[in-house]
Amino acid sequence: MSRMHNPAHPGEVLKEWIPEGMTVTAAAEQLGISRVMLSKILNMKAGVTAEMALRLAAWLGTSAELWLGMQSAWDLWQAEHGSRRHEVKPLRLAA
Repeated sequence: MSRMHNPAHPGEVLKEWIPEGMTVTAAAEQLGISRVMLSKILNMKAGVTAEMALRLAAWLGTSAELWLGMQSAWDLWQAEHGSRRHEVKPLRLAA
């Protein structure tokens, strides 16, 4: 199991990148997505897809990998620490 601390959801990080005073509606318009979709990401109700990562990269001058990496780290941490985790034994080949 990973020893990393709970990583930030990309929506939490994105909140810091949106200029002060800019509305969610205005940001969504610039990204070419609905206000509802952006709100879901910002409120950690939806994840960043590859398509969204490309939009964020173009809009903010970052890389798509930055946003996908954050999403992957968050997803993996949630899976490792979630209540639905199942113990799986290592593969054994039949003799």
